[in-house]
Amino acid sequence: MTHALADRRPIRDATGSHAPLRRAWFGLIVLTLINLFNYLDRFVVAALGESLRTSELHLSDAQFGKLASVFILVYMVAAPVIGARADRASRPRLLALGVAIWSIATALGGLATSYGSLLAARATVGIGEAAYGTIAPALLADYFPPRLRGRAFAIFFLATPVGSALGYVVGGLVDHRYGWRHAFYVAGLPGLVLALLALRLADPPRGSQDESAAAPLAHRGFDVYRVLARIRQYRLTVLGYAAYTFALGGIAIWMPTFLERVRGVAHGQASVQLGEVLVVTGLLGTFAGGWVGDWLLPRTRQAYLWVSGVATLAAAPLAWIALVSPDRSVYWPALIAAEVLIFVSTGPVNSAIVSEVPATARASAMALCIFTIHVLGDVPSPWLIGRISDATSLARAVLMIPAAVVVAGIVWLWAAGRPTVGRGE
Repeated sequence: MTHALADRRPIRDATGSHAPLRRAWFGLIVLTLINLFNYLDRFVVAALGESLRTSELHLSDAQFGKLASVFILVYMVAAPVIGARADRASRPRLLALGVAIWSIATALGGLATSYGSLLAARATVGIGEAAYGTIAPALLADYFPPRLRGRAFAIFFLATPVGSALGYVVGGLVDHRYGWRHAFYVAGLPGLVLALLALRLADPPRGSQDESAAAPLAHRGFDVYRVLARIRQYRLTVLGYAAYTFALGGIAIWMPTFLERVRGVAHGQASVQLGEVLVVTGLLGTFAGGWVGDWLLPRTRQAYLWVSGVATLAAAPLAWIALVSPDRSVYWPALIAAEVLIFVSTGPVNSAIVSEVPATARASAMALCIFTIHVLGDVPSPWLIGRISDATSLARAVLMIPAAVVVAGIVWLWAAGRPTVGRGE
């Protein structure tokens, strides 16, 4: 993938001089590894659904769905607090603290003696991950200039499907051999090494890679969120992202259980197969989305939104087929194609967000985005699908997923087609 960021124009350092790519690459590698373990920690619980249901904790479907919802709830509430702080403080230090917190909390899930203690451990994971979610994209935007940003974000977000897949695979295999408690230990403890690496990251001035220096916003603290919410393109991008996240939350938590319970895939095998599919589709879709977005950027300022909208809308009918067809030869190819198209938007939509706001408020912008997409997205979706499943059937409940994908694609295409007036509108 080295050639993906090849460019004859050098990257500027914090002083404005032309420096080698070494510091930017080191930052990209460390942040990508953190992203990988972030999703491994986050998705390991999805592979343990049936084991937790039949364990001494005796979780219902609604309780299992609430494990994901409470994590996201804490994550989204903590994000605005950390985001406002990160735009004024040392970003590497805050990031390292967050990684350490979520790693320890993940491991503590293995010591749970009741549903309440497991719920508390998963909630604490959300505090740690809020630091990563707000700070990492803002740092990347200051490591790489706009012409390379889509591809840099694509590489960073390649860790999302790989980490998610590892969460499924590690969770499924360790659970099958040693039990669900050990799956939490294996997923959590390695993150402490990444917390130490985060302390070595550079913290360049905000906006140092943008074409013109960005003036700091006049508003301080939480007032910055009111200013950001007035930016129309940012607002629409985030609303589309919320619908997209609603769908992803349902897929992430319920797909292994859906394959086992509804399609009859053997316990443990569903997680491993999903992990394998996730790696391939994620690598293809995420890398393609970043490359196409950067290629279209000289042709239209809304390139990232066009790519995200078209790909996501195309994924919707394939996702519906994958969930309604009982034929293995139909639902697996449909699921694979849908996931490739869904992952296409991962890099472009995040690149769009950091490009739509002032450079001095990017951590705050990501924090507000995190809050919105989760309060409207994957906080309600796992729990809501679980409640509908308890009342009717899981096969019926998961049909909410393709409906949400349609909404995301429509909103992004609408945003792409609207003229951009400016960042302060």
